[in-house]
Amino acid sequence: MPTALRDGPPALATLPRVSRARQPRTGYLLVGCGALLFVLNAGVSRVIQAAGVDAMTLTTVRCTGTAVVLMAFALLSRDRLRLPRGVRETAVVLGFGLTGVAAVQYFYFVAIGRLPVGIALLLEFTAPVLVALFARFVYREPVRNRVWLAIGLSLGGLALVAQVWSGLTLDTVGVLAGLAAAVSLATYFLLGEHSVSDESPLHVIAKAFVVAAVFWNLVRPVSGLFDTDLTAARSLGGALDGLSAPAWLLVLWMVLLGTVAPFFAELSALRHLTATEVTVVGMVEPVGAVILGWLWFREALTFAQVCGIALVLTGIVLAQTARTAARRAETPATLT
Repeated sequence: MPTALRDGPPALATLPRVSRARQPRTGYLLVGCGALLFVLNAGVSRVIQAAGVDAMTLTTVRCTGTAVVLMAFALLSRDRLRLPRGVRETAVVLGFGLTGVAAVQYFYFVAIGRLPVGIALLLEFTAPVLVALFARFVYREPVRNRVWLAIGLSLGGLALVAQVWSGLTLDTVGVLAGLAAAVSLATYFLLGEHSVSDESPLHVIAKAFVVAAVFWNLVRPVSGLFDTDLTAARSLGGALDGLSAPAWLLVLWMVLLGTVAPFFAELSALRHLTATEVTVVGMVEPVGAVILGWLWFREALTFAQVCGIALVLTGIVLAQTARTAARRAETPATLT
């Protein structure tokens, strides 16, 4: 995503957690595994798009498949799944589904289809910078002065990544999609931290995916996936050009190992780490995506772009820790 649905689960820090012994090492291991699976999913998703599945259809498939799996888990859990109560709770569920899942997923797929995967994820992960700015100028919260350094580093880093001195070498639509994903994700974070729920995180995110699945099936039904021959072997491209897999297997990977498994890994990590710690550790996703693009798709980055990525990541971490109010942007890694 967004790890956000980067690429993600809805403001889980605002939801009740079961008290149990914290094991930070276990938490870091879970976040690392989740980030690795999210990074690999970027490559798998790009192969699926290369097979002829457009971004909208791919979003519908991912949201629908994940909704089915999460609903199955929710029905098997001890907590009873219930419908939202009242207008406010309904609005929160719809907001989570439409911003944190539906919009982020679509813009993420557009971005990775047009940009190097590392840069696409990097743009989405600038959401914490937007959250800090919103907190400062809209909520009027006290924000540490480091936020200005964070903004400067992020803007300077993005300028290096885009190579502005060469007339912006990146695909314009891809950049706009990456930034739109960041705005959607920031909206989702802000919505989450100013809402409450007495349900388990699993049930909340299951409902969010159901909302996203319904929305995208109205826009681009999942049946559009069958316009592609799912049984034909598809080359994995790049350095893995000699390997192939049927499209149906790649789609199954995207849903189970590219979405559900890393989501549960990072959800479980919240038992051992704070949401801010999960988010900061999740910054390895753009770095991992850069390495993935280089090893798998032979995407070459200039030295200036690598420096720009480092600056942006530093700015994101500073922005994530800049808020001083009690209701900070405590948010988990994104589901991407």
